[in-house]
Parts: sequence; C-alpha cells; structure tokens
Amino acid sequence: MNKKEIAMKMAKDAGTTFLQSEKAFNSMIEGIKASLKKGKRVTFSGFGSFEVKTRKARKGRNPKTGAVINIPKKKRIKFNPSKSFKDSL
Repeated sequence: MNKKEIAMKMAKDAGTTFLQSEKAFNSMIEGIKASLKKGKRVTFSGFGSFEVKTRKARKGRNPKTGAVINIPKKKRIKFNPSKSFKDSL
C-alpha cells in the first residue's frame, strides 16, 4: 500500500475528499518527523512506537579487499510494534 492508496482509503472511510485526506496524512507524517528530530518517542496505541536510536561506531571489512574500515556512528529509526498489533498478524 502506498501513500496515495492510504489517502484514498482515509477519504473513503472518513467521508472526505482525497485532497483533505492527503493533507491530513501529510500533516501526520510531518508531525512524526518533527518529533523524532527532537529525540521524542512517537507512540500509537494499539499499533506501535517509533524512536531514534544511535548506532555505535564500529569496525567493518571491505568484502572486496578485506581491508578494515571504520564505520561511523549514525542515527536510525526503530519501530516497536505493540503486542496487540503483533497478535493480530
């Protein structure tokens, strides 16, 4: 399911226009991004939560040459599904 299909389903379920649903969906996504950028956790009850985690710097290997390389630390987004969401699958 892509963004357009989600907005179409939202419009149908809520009885609104596609443009209104698309605007609401975009607003929700931007709100999630803004909260994650601030380091806050975003939780949807019954669905799951998103949070930013920092991966430590580590050493890796170039598979082609076998040379050791340094992999810098970086941020990633982690999603933890809720128990009810996992049980529904």
